[in-house]
Amino acid sequence: METVGFTTHDHRACITDCVAAVVATCKDAGLHLTPVRKRVLQILLAEHRAMGAYEILDRLREDGQNAQPPVAYRALEFLVGHGFAHRIERLNAFIACAHPSENHSPAFLICRVCDSVAETHAAPSRGTLGRAAKAAGFRVERTMLEIEGVCPNCFVPEPADAG
Repeated sequence: METVGFTTHDHRACITDCVAAVVATCKDAGLHLTPVRKRVLQILLAEHRAMGAYEILDRLREDGQNAQPPVAYRALEFLVGHGFAHRIERLNAFIACAHPSENHSPAFLICRVCDSVAETHAAPSRGTLGRAAKAAGFRVERTMLEIEGVCPNCFVPEPADAG
């Protein structure tokens, strides 16, 4: 599973492939992907950064929809509930899942400079955290890791020491 978000890629294909995967998953699972839910997914996919619910609501309104906050929140609840989007706690915002047809434990690399977010795969339940949980008698059901730092687009290397 590749990291998505900081690398150059065919973004149009990225969006098309992701929407197609969600449509297929919904069809197979008997889930109802309403036009508003699909549009919210497309809005989230438009940029590889997390977006707040009110920013999404503004985009819906720009589309000419007379959307109220519950419309955006219900769509986000559906998308997050079925793994098509994720809530980034640190930013109190949402991002489309980069791998919606795969069962995975996401890890989010959040740039503290530009707020861009890349999704990658983590397996904390199998590493040190998993062993600690097991030792405590705790059963891990879901993990989500948020890592803050500086993305390659914002990182400026320190000049070499002149001494």
